[in-house]
Amino acid sequence: MGIILAILIFSFIVFFHELGHFLLAKKNGIDVDEFAIGMGPAIYSREYKGTKYSVRILPIGGFCAMGEDEEATDSPNNFNNKSVWARISVIAAGPVFNFILALVFSVILTAMIGYDKPVVSEVESGYPVAEAGMQAGDRIVRMGSKKINLFREVNFYNQFHQGEDVEVTFIRDGEKMTVTLTPKMDEERGYTRIGVTSSGYFKANPVTAVQYGAYQVKFWICTTLDSLKMLITGQIGADQLSGPVGIVNVVDDTYQESKSYGTFVVLAELLNIAILLSANLGVMNLLPLPALDGGRLVFLAVEAVRRKRIPPEKEGYVHLVGIVLLMVLMVFVMYNDIRRIFM
Repeated sequence: MGIILAILIFSFIVFFHELGHFLLAKKNGIDVDEFAIGMGPAIYSREYKGTKYSVRILPIGGFCAMGEDEEATDSPNNFNNKSVWARISVIAAGPVFNFILALVFSVILTAMIGYDKPVVSEVESGYPVAEAGMQAGDRIVRMGSKKINLFREVNFYNQFHQGEDVEVTFIRDGEKMTVTLTPKMDEERGYTRIGVTSSGYFKANPVTAVQYGAYQVKFWICTTLDSLKMLITGQIGADQLSGPVGIVNVVDDTYQESKSYGTFVVLAELLNIAILLSANLGVMNLLPLPALDGGRLVFLAVEAVRRKRIPPEKEGYVHLVGIVLLMVLMVFVMYNDIRRIFM
């Protein structure tokens, strides 16, 4: 059951991404050759107003075929005959829809379980926060240059900045205070900590559900960017990357561990994973790499500046190389995922 849920979650997120491309293409009067749900051979298809709508045998994502990789035709509605800004809006719509979906899921989850306001419940004796005079009830608003909106950001900041002194700004009784802390090694856990405990989750109303739902999406976007930065700088290894197989395994494990607690807990856990995946897919697709939406946006931005399109065959070669490299990366990531499962 967990595997089926993983496939459904991942497929819906990819489908929603492609739906963004499709709706903006239609909005800009661009011909869409096919809009498909799933991949592989078609098991059902129907043509309506020049677009083939199909359901394919593999329930994994979908696609929106607009002829963007082809030479411009005589049709005024061909993708490549539209203005550069129209094409930019169509390409950017996929990642933007991922962020919208993440926000919708996040608001629902926050309304269900509440939000983790960054309020200190307890300061641990012997750790920097206690020595600096912080108290229960203090609200942390900044760590270093990072604004803090959720308590989990305190923990993640600590994980991403191991061994570094940190300037912590907090509010007590309406007064803003700042202290500089040197995290202390927790021998039992094996990493350095400042020694604070969360006050738990606060019940959300409609306003705070939207507010903290947005904070949660921002948190996952920033976490993805921080992880990429650590990958580039070598702070984490490429062997820690995970792909579809790893995602399925995580969802299955989460389902198996939470199902004994009831449907509500399962739904909350799966929503949390869906938020992460949707925000992650939006960020990854905006990276300025060939074959990704971000790579296409780079070419469109160059075209907007120079007022002349880069020859399609040259752009096609670049994207082809990008696709090959992505396939190699996917094989590597899949190998890592399978190896971790059987280790």
